[in-house]
Amino acid sequence: MSNLFSLTSTELKRAADLKDKIAALEKQLAALLGSPAAPTPATKKKFKMSAAGKAKIRAAQKVRWAKVKGLKPAAPPVIKRKNKISAAGRARIAAAAKARWAKAKAAGKKTL
Repeated sequence: MSNLFSLTSTELKRAADLKDKIAALEKQLAALLGSPAAPTPATKKKFKMSAAGKAKIRAAQKVRWAKVKGLKPAAPPVIKRKNKISAAGRARIAAAAKARWAKAKAAGKKTL
């Protein structure tokens, strides 16, 4: 960059012409290859993992290392179960839904 100031006007003109030719050649090359001359860095999607998922992976890795080292593996982590509805509760909800639909159908037939 420092020798740029010491160039004559003809040398600067020649350097500019060369730079233009290089740009044109790179453009032609990109057209031939079907890809950009200067590849742009691809952006990666960020993957987010839940804390529970990380805990499961961590626990499994500890068990694997315990096997490798010949130690007694630690107890697996207690995974909290989600609340599930009982069969009786599900039956009550189904019966209530059937009653609602029967009532709605009966009301619809009266209006016709």
